[in-house]
Amino acid sequence: MDRKAFPMDNSRRFDPLTLRDPHTGGLSLEIAGFDSAAAFAGPRQQPHFSVFLVSRGSGKMIRDGTEFGFEGPCLLCFSIFQSYSLDVANDIPDGAADFEAVLLTFHPSFFCLFEHRREVSCNGVLFNNLYDTPEVFLAAEDCRTLLTIASQIRDELGRSGQPDRDVLISFLKVFLIHASRLKMEQQQTSAGATRQAAPVVADLTNAIDTHYKTLHQAGDYEKLLHVTAAVLNKASKQYFHKTLTELIAERLIIEAKRQLYLTGRPVKEIAFELGYTDEFYFSRFFKKNVGVSPQVFREKAAYHKFVA
Repeated sequence: MDRKAFPMDNSRRFDPLTLRDPHTGGLSLEIAGFDSAAAFAGPRQQPHFSVFLVSRGSGKMIRDGTEFGFEGPCLLCFSIFQSYSLDVANDIPDGAADFEAVLLTFHPSFFCLFEHRREVSCNGVLFNNLYDTPEVFLAAEDCRTLLTIASQIRDELGRSGQPDRDVLISFLKVFLIHASRLKMEQQQTSAGATRQAAPVVADLTNAIDTHYKTLHQAGDYEKLLHVTAAVLNKASKQYFHKTLTELIAERLIIEAKRQLYLTGRPVKEIAFELGYTDEFYFSRFFKKNVGVSPQVFREKAAYHKFVA
């Protein structure tokens, strides 16, 4: 795969262009160009989906406390209220920019992943991806294709008069479809290699996805899979960069976010479905892992159909 970093005019710095929600005034969609990663050196956490289209740059990113490497050209994808930061290596010669990227940000009320799930299979692929890195590798041709779509979004947001929301949704949809296809191809390759190298990993992920609502402790999976906790923890750290306890917690949080974002169900009811009889204990667990309470998460990120 040709992944040589290259400068692209569309990825150089430009001021943010923003579409606002006509009812709330909040951000619906935004695009901006960066030639430095300095603004992302500290943890950022927002009620939006964020996609970096990096045409130049390499370094490390930290997502929810877990460190991953990245190398452009690539996509970096972060979900609602997901904490992330970027640290770019400064080893580009001749004074060239060490980082060039377009940042595409959108609120779930503007583009609902679940509403468009049949057309855009990006939930669990680009976003809320528990078992994989946030990075999508890009060949030069894929990078150019996505930069072209990003440029169309930029042009529509920058046109005189009111931007057409349906046109913007169509561009965003095409962007996410293309990105999801690339990521799914990469996942199939990596998943096959992982299954061959460590069959216990597939058993573990299947068990968590099946039983996470009722089995919350690492010891539960030791008994279920008849594998020692030490072996499961080693596999979890090696392949997912998390302890087994962290992996289970993240699976619970993904479902809790989905319920809070997509439905109007009471927090107590959601907590009970996830195996918590104490609503307040669940709320503390959620805030510890997300950084905000379930009520604040719902207020800031809820899908518009369920906002009063």
